[in-house]
Amino acid sequence: MPAPSEPLEKLGFLTIGSFDEADPGGGHETTLRMIELGEELGFDSAWVRHRHLQFGISSPVAVLAAASQRTRRIELGTAVIPLGWENPLRLAEDLATVDVLSGGRLNPGVSVGPPMHFDDVREALYPDTADREDFGHERVTRLLRLVAGEPASRFSGTRGIEVFSDRVQPHSPGLRGRMWYGAASLGSARRAGEHAMNFLTSSVVRAEDGAGTDFAAIQRSHIDAFRAAHPAGAAARVSQGLVVVPTDTATPEQRAKYEAYAAARLPRTRAPQGPARMLFSPDLVGPSERIAEQLYAHAGFLAVREVVFALPFSFAQEDYVQILTDIATRLAPVLGRRPVSSRRC
Repeated sequence: MPAPSEPLEKLGFLTIGSFDEADPGGGHETTLRMIELGEELGFDSAWVRHRHLQFGISSPVAVLAAASQRTRRIELGTAVIPLGWENPLRLAEDLATVDVLSGGRLNPGVSVGPPMHFDDVREALYPDTADREDFGHERVTRLLRLVAGEPASRFSGTRGIEVFSDRVQPHSPGLRGRMWYGAASLGSARRAGEHAMNFLTSSVVRAEDGAGTDFAAIQRSHIDAFRAAHPAGAAARVSQGLVVVPTDTATPEQRAKYEAYAAARLPRTRAPQGPARMLFSPDLVGPSERIAEQLYAHAGFLAVREVVFALPFSFAQEDYVQILTDIATRLAPVLGRRPVSSRRC
């Protein structure tokens, strides 16, 4: 194993939070228990995906509000909230509320662009304004201003017996510094830096003209462009999120399942997919030592000190327990990450 030049500083995981339509409460409870387990295992952060009109978490802020009351230390993130579905003012209120409830542990990740399958949902989502909605970066700029406490109203003061503020309440002063942007393109990575946000880069990037088809090289170029545009430069925070499945304590049946899952998804990693030329990273499955070797050979991983490893979509709870436990107890030490108890809080 090559010795890491710098240890991994923050270890997180990401879950889709899937559920059975006939028993949605059970699936949400499982997600909350996984977050509790993550805290027990010493993970620094737990992140949830956002899935509208699917059988996954449609309201991550509400789920993380619940998680904030069942945990004490672990940071809670969204990866990511698509702002095309949101009113930035109302979202800013929800984010600030959960941040206050959590004691300043919320890490909201967002993205911009039209809602997925917009033609199918436009009448329900924006019946009167669909053709006038701006789904570009102004939407995230507006959210950032509101989270930072800039005026949302022209009035503040007392009317009758009610007192009004001109900014979002509650105001959580540290939240603006914990806003993340999930980007898959070079331009979006640059804009995240220009907005002085943190950068989430995942297992999918866009293979734009002239970029080639080497996933790790493209991801590294995005990280470099983000930091070049960010006021903090090389100190700007970046988190990498690959699908990582260690098998150290897995049963033979689990190993076979994991390997079959990765093999079925491998063809999509060999060439860009669709008109947007999306390029996917192979899933990393195997013993922790081998996964660590693959990570230390990955140009994107070498540029970060934070990771949010993504859990596969369709496994059973016992599989996720094994995977999270192996990440925390087998893989993390090989990556040079010190246990939480030995680090300064």
